[in-house]
Amino acid sequence: MVSRSFSMGLYGMDAFVVTVEADVSVGLPGFDVVGLPDAAVRESRDRVRSAMKNCGFAFPVHKITVNLAPADKRKEGPIYDLPLFIALMQASGQLGADLEDSVFIGELSLNGEARPVRGILPMAIQAQKSGFHKLYIPASNAPEGVVVEGITVYPVKDLPSLIRHLTGQEKILPAGKNTDTPFASAPLPDFSEVRGQFEAKRALEIAAAGGHNILLIGSPGAGKSMLAKRLPSILPDMTFEETIETTKIHSIAGTMPDGTSLIRTRPFRSPHHTVSPAGLSGGGSIPRPGEMSLAHNGVLFLDELPEFSRSAMEVLRQPIEDGKVTISRVNGTISYPCTVMLVAAMNPCPCGYFGHPTKPCTCTSNAVSRYLSRVSGPLLDRLDLHIEVPPVEFDEISSDEKAESSSVIKARVNAARKIQNERFKGTSIACNARITPDILHEICHLSELGRALLKQAFEKLGLSARAYDRILKVSRTIADLDQSEEIEPRHIAEAIQYRSLDRKYWMKEL
Repeated sequence: MVSRSFSMGLYGMDAFVVTVEADVSVGLPGFDVVGLPDAAVRESRDRVRSAMKNCGFAFPVHKITVNLAPADKRKEGPIYDLPLFIALMQASGQLGADLEDSVFIGELSLNGEARPVRGILPMAIQAQKSGFHKLYIPASNAPEGVVVEGITVYPVKDLPSLIRHLTGQEKILPAGKNTDTPFASAPLPDFSEVRGQFEAKRALEIAAAGGHNILLIGSPGAGKSMLAKRLPSILPDMTFEETIETTKIHSIAGTMPDGTSLIRTRPFRSPHHTVSPAGLSGGGSIPRPGEMSLAHNGVLFLDELPEFSRSAMEVLRQPIEDGKVTISRVNGTISYPCTVMLVAAMNPCPCGYFGHPTKPCTCTSNAVSRYLSRVSGPLLDRLDLHIEVPPVEFDEISSDEKAESSSVIKARVNAARKIQNERFKGTSIACNARITPDILHEICHLSELGRALLKQAFEKLGLSARAYDRILKVSRTIADLDQSEEIEPRHIAEAIQYRSLDRKYWMKEL
């Protein structure tokens, strides 16, 4: 007898319908799974067999063939345990319910309990688009599934309760919106705790308002990492579209906090400098998101930038420009979004004290040059703001005066983003950092005085064409923070000073 149930599969950010066909026929006992299954899918045979026996159901001692269609797409993970069980129950005559409008997703333990799986949100979205009306998923995944409108989510705890529901004996209550357990995240560090560093805080405010990439350069203990870790507290609020897209990525990667339906705060990812290129961009036989994609719509912080491998740093170059990372494998190509704010921190030299007001630098000129050359010019060009973070003076650090809080700064950032949202309404542009070349000069129109000022800086600092574009975008953000429709010369001047730490600047001091 042949039966079928429906499930979903994942390939990159996209989900697809999987038909689980089970054939139980006369012959020598055996259990074969076909349709390009990976090792985890093949092991479903043993999990399902034990789960059925331990829950009191009869496992068919016949020739069993299970096909996962479409057969030309790779299936991975333990998500097919539940639909495979349903198909076997139907094929063996133990279940006669009509399940043509239902999708089953979930892993099974050996005693028949449903265990959570990754990727529920994109699969639930696709199930609804494909016309299914019922979604059976592990109870732990229910808060994630109920985000999708137009499909009823049934939280499955174990196999006996599921069969009682399907046979009409004891109904499982559909999951409601109140199943979301708010994720109790730790309070974000606040800028009110930072003494001094007014220029660095101003630069971070500009970066947050316009989504710009930023490089912090300073000696050890100056506060580079401390400032970067406080950046999430002033980032603008996420839109619903950004929330859904960010949650999809974390759902696919399996990094969703327990009991959470949506990622509502902008991600902050800080990989160690030993991370591999694949760890940043993503990888695997069926590639999963890397650190760049996990930081989508948030911050990717690279501390001690020159310590990262050259190959890892070069992986960043194109995705930072495009807002997506494309991974090619033999069986296909996958693209993950990675619209991130890149925040990097580094010392000015190997010993860390080049340019320090009191501590002498022990590095030779060649050593400083070699250290700085670890960061390539093209990558440096993609960082909109280069900021020196000087050591904090004693009078500043010992002062009792309360610094400006993150909430006050965030209010200004949100006001600037509101202007940008109105400006780019109806386009795919989210912030000033993403202004495309075709409308750059229209949006960042310069007066004659501003043009002359920028020309002088361009020739004196030897800036590239990309650096020129980024100065225009930063000046546009500074004008938005000032609630100014026009870009004034003072906005251009401030934007230029944030490019003064270009490589040629450092070389002149060696």
